[in-house]
Amino acid sequence: MDVFEPIVLTSGLFLHNRLIKAAMEENMANEVQQPGSDIFNLYTAWAKGEMGAIITGNVMVDPQAMTGPGGIALHANSELAPFTEWAKLSKKHGVKIIMQINHPGRQTYRSLGGKTIAPSSTPLELGKHSSMFSQPETMSETDIQDVISRFAITAKKAEEAGFDGVQIHAAHGYLLSQFLSPLVNKRQDKWGGKIVNRSRLLIEIVCSVKKAVSTRFSISVKLNSADFQRGGFDITDAILVVQQLEKMDVDFVELSGGSYEAPAMQGRSADDRTLAREAYFLEFAKSIALQTTLKIMTTGGIKRLAVANQVRNEHIDLVGIASAMAYKPDLVRIWKTNAEALGFTPKVDWKNKTLAALATMALVRRQLQRLGRSKVPKQNASALFSLIQDRIRLAKLTKRYKKNVLGK
Repeated sequence: MDVFEPIVLTSGLFLHNRLIKAAMEENMANEVQQPGSDIFNLYTAWAKGEMGAIITGNVMVDPQAMTGPGGIALHANSELAPFTEWAKLSKKHGVKIIMQINHPGRQTYRSLGGKTIAPSSTPLELGKHSSMFSQPETMSETDIQDVISRFAITAKKAEEAGFDGVQIHAAHGYLLSQFLSPLVNKRQDKWGGKIVNRSRLLIEIVCSVKKAVSTRFSISVKLNSADFQRGGFDITDAILVVQQLEKMDVDFVELSGGSYEAPAMQGRSADDRTLAREAYFLEFAKSIALQTTLKIMTTGGIKRLAVANQVRNEHIDLVGIASAMAYKPDLVRIWKTNAEALGFTPKVDWKNKTLAALATMALVRRQLQRLGRSKVPKQNASALFSLIQDRIRLAKLTKRYKKNVLGK
């Protein structure tokens, strides 16, 4: 099977190949949480890369609940013009653009001072680094209905702005993933307990989004194949959730894994399971794909065309590439003429896993920022320097966020 084979999704969305730029957290919004020149430059670089589709970095549905201080938010009061420009530039070379929409839940930094809610008041467990994150408040029924409404509003506005679809983020320990996890979700009502209840919020959000947009607008979901924590959301749960989504005719499910507590999306588990060196979640994706007719995408450290083709040969429909496209935004175009071209992904092997994860994210963000300034990425960037620089930058953005968004 060939990754350069085109595909038509259930919604009718046509992709001219199976290689997808997967989401990375960018933290490159302007002072009012909108896309600006840096984002426009970054996505223009990717649009020239000839992949089938670009999935954006996560766009938040609530401006007071952010994964980071430089994040983009799209909500009822957002000005649409910057988003329209973002979509137009991303689609300029025939690439489709899908907006990833998200709510962080409990994965919000204490320093931000925004809204921190979760299915239960279960805090993040990151050892001595736990204090970096706020203590979450248990969500009320009103909170839950508000979140459902916000996802639908964001999706509708994304379609109005010219995006081809939305990807609902239910992975990596964010709010919808928190509801799915028995380690985080301790509720005793209809939103907790068995997997049919823990998945209820995701299903309700998909239903609400489908009602808010046209039938030709692509809806997909990002889901953990497993949380990679003992007693957490696992592949058995994932199969049941995917089978529910199959009945709802979503275009595809992207399978990933992990959370802030267990950053499997960086190749590290917290339950001693060994992940592949590349295409981390392929074995899990294969098992899940056998249980559904839904189109499946997987991502995780892919940087070689041979590995991308291996994923396709396992009957996985779409292949996601993330970090490698921070270093080579035109990697897919290069592969068309040089199948042996090697992408690059950073690896930080520090003993402190939390700091190693933060440094890895900092290295990737540094390359995205360089692309946003129309500069060439640096493969030899220092992990320590990048982490320090990232912390200083985020501190400045936090002050800006508190002043401009929270009025503090």
